[in-house]
Amino acid sequence: MSPAMLMNAVGASNEEDVTAESQYQKGVKHLSENGIARLPKRYILPVSERPNITPNDEPCSCKKYSLKLPIIDFSQFQGSSRSQALNSLANACEHYGIFQLVNHGICSEVTSKMLDVSKRFFELPFEERQKLMSPDMYSTVRYGTSFNQTKDGVFTWRDFLKLMCHPLQDVLPHWPSSPTDFRNLAVTYVNENKRLFLMLMEAIVDSLEVTGEDNILEEIKDGSQLMVVNCYPPCPEPQLTLGMPPHSDYGFLTLLLQDEVEGLQILHQDKWLTIEPIPNSLVVNVGDHLEIFSNGRYKSVLHRAIVNSAKPRISVASLLSVPLKTMVRPSPKLINEANPRGYMDTDFGTFLKYISSCEPRKKNFLDSRKLT
Repeated sequence: MSPAMLMNAVGASNEEDVTAESQYQKGVKHLSENGIARLPKRYILPVSERPNITPNDEPCSCKKYSLKLPIIDFSQFQGSSRSQALNSLANACEHYGIFQLVNHGICSEVTSKMLDVSKRFFELPFEERQKLMSPDMYSTVRYGTSFNQTKDGVFTWRDFLKLMCHPLQDVLPHWPSSPTDFRNLAVTYVNENKRLFLMLMEAIVDSLEVTGEDNILEEIKDGSQLMVVNCYPPCPEPQLTLGMPPHSDYGFLTLLLQDEVEGLQILHQDKWLTIEPIPNSLVVNVGDHLEIFSNGRYKSVLHRAIVNSAKPRISVASLLSVPLKTMVRPSPKLINEANPRGYMDTDFGTFLKYISSCEPRKKNFLDSRKLT
């Protein structure tokens, strides 16, 4: 090949790479709508990081590893069974880092409408969704793709809408105006989530036996609240990629609302196990801030999302914690000679600075805050 022909070939290849990259930045919903039959290389994980499933969406082993999480009945915190319910809560947070919450008090109409309007948002024309795209991690409203599309070496099969939810009166005007009922339905759900979070945290503080010893319950009343609406379209080759990579959540608690499609997995006893959705329940997982506050007694759970080739999946994650500038530290009552302080102080700004500078992997942010 002559030098001129070689230069032309390289130039054409570079143009194709740029064109392909611009398509990936538009998200997987856009790719799925265009009917791709093969997974682009940008989404193919190294073999060691791929989910343990076959091209037919079945686990490689004969047995499907699924897990029924501890079920916490929220109504039991209100009556004579509170002591027993607190013990069950402590066991779930300590040994699983995650549980299914039933009878949580958010009516099914509110949750079903939240899932429905989330689905309708992702069904909007790409040009409408694109208006909210931003690489700014600090943005009040951010539509994007993958996990952190500015840092991810390999993209994951997920589009998302992130909404800051506090203070609500300040952020609401920036939320999507389409679908036209999105704001009203989302506000109702957000308010119900905050109410539930405050009562759950009261129970968690009681289960740790630090009631009255820490002002954490006052701090979270005016705390941060982030809602992440996730869309996982059907994937042509789900065995080669993930919807979200293994990670833990930064806040105190994450309250997850999901449809009936399986996709959430947690690492439990060194195995990735699929969580079976329970109708009208919420999945609640321990975040990094609660692990720090409990001085390691309660563990944030490592989790990921898998995808499938047949059904789209929608989930709505609410991450709640203290105010953005408030430092989180181990409760003094949980530090003693037998259990010395294990974590540095941290805040949300430290977390954002960390994930803005590197590709988030597993629990690496929390590991960076450990003293031992």
